[in-house]
Amino acid sequence: MKSKEPVFSEHILLKDFCTYAIGGPARYFLEIRTIEDMQAAIAFCCSHNIHYFVLGKGSNTLFDDRGYNGCILLNKIDFFEQPTSGTFHVGAGYSFSLLGVQSARQGWSGLEFASGIPGSVGGAVYMNAGANGHETCEHLELVDFVNEEGYLEIIPKQELSFTYRHSLFQKRKGAIVGATFLLEADALARKKQIDIVNYRIKTQPYGDKSAGCVFVNPDCGHAGALIEQYGLKGFSIGGAAVSTLHANFLINNNGASCQDMLDLIHHIQVKIKEEAGLNLETEVRYIPYSPGHI
Repeated sequence: MKSKEPVFSEHILLKDFCTYAIGGPARYFLEIRTIEDMQAAIAFCCSHNIHYFVLGKGSNTLFDDRGYNGCILLNKIDFFEQPTSGTFHVGAGYSFSLLGVQSARQGWSGLEFASGIPGSVGGAVYMNAGANGHETCEHLELVDFVNEEGYLEIIPKQELSFTYRHSLFQKRKGAIVGATFLLEADALARKKQIDIVNYRIKTQPYGDKSAGCVFVNPDCGHAGALIEQYGLKGFSIGGAAVSTLHANFLINNNGASCQDMLDLIHHIQVKIKEEAGLNLETEVRYIPYSPGHI
């Protein structure tokens, strides 16, 4: 496809673009504001064999201390449209939490659970984020996706095979650039949304440098409860610590390095395997320095 050549910045510190505040410099860095710019950037990276990583709000991401030896595409595509009653078409860079608040204020139900989740809409779709018994895919209708050649695809939910914390986008190169949700009218939507936020404030470490829940809940229960049960609440390695408020949150407590966080994650996994015979899978994405190892 024909487009102007992107102008990249270099050696931008990634700790400034993620909620863990951990990460070295990116070799290349580009802020994306429009779908057309994302198409141009991905097409350019593809044609020049440049590895890239699409970053939203960095709320589920752990960058390497050495940084990223490729190109970070910061997705700031944040349009907001309501084409029909109850339909919300938003950019992938739009705040998922804000979407939950705005839709509930208007009396639309389905995304109340998003309130307080610090990620982007694109990140929520990518991970099929969920809370309070609900998932992103439930009210999702369409996804706008730029494929690895830079072409825009409009994909219906039925073709995406969502499962718990998983979407097909995790196996595809390209970038989510927008999503359409169809919500239901509910006079109690705003109350539900406020109740969810209040509960989160009481039970989760807001204000700390974290990336939300680190481990996927096993079939038998909650990862946080297991971590607490086996005495790891408050346990720390270097500057990384298990939150004393919610054990599935690991926090950058005192200048943690990426290695501190990885060591803490590994320690927890080994402990739970030894004590409970369970393999805890990570929900947080570790992005290594060498892109080919993602």
